[in-house]
Amino acid sequence: MGLPPIGDLHLCNDVSQAQLLDLLFEPSPAIHETLIHVIRTAEYLSYPELIDACHIQLLSLAAAGATGAMTHPDATLLAILGSHPRLGAKKVDSAQSAAEQANLQGEGQELGVLNAEYEAKFPGLRYVVFVNGRGRPEIMQDMRDRIARGDYSKEIDAALQAMCDIAKDRAAKLDAEE
Repeated sequence: MGLPPIGDLHLCNDVSQAQLLDLLFEPSPAIHETLIHVIRTAEYLSYPELIDACHIQLLSLAAAGATGAMTHPDATLLAILGSHPRLGAKKVDSAQSAAEQANLQGEGQELGVLNAEYEAKFPGLRYVVFVNGRGRPEIMQDMRDRIARGDYSKEIDAALQAMCDIAKDRAAKLDAEE
């Protein structure tokens, strides 16, 4: 399944725009609620340009909820960040996420422990990373480093950046299928 022409995207109905967001990001009503208007309100020349506009919107949502140490982010932001499956999860709804995480299979127990440690350190967040072909040891070390850093605000920024990097990669792959 390829992507619709970028020039026509703002003219598509809400259902089509939501389906596109599901392909680029993850299926999530919070993503739809936050990003459909980004698609609808402008014409874009490329999918990376659209994803950059989505990133700006997501960062503005994070900034609007920023209070002190950012320990109580907006519920919509948490729903967006929680739309990505946990690394190494046995059941992954998104075909794209399942393919992207294929090289992480076989470390379920250790990834489960790291996921639990991460989520205890950063309540309400889920570890999101652009795997980009990296193997288990490198990803698990990144996860440990981010847990050790312990900066909630930086985690939100890193997760949003990863979501948009993943979306750009997906767009490039889906566009190549046309």
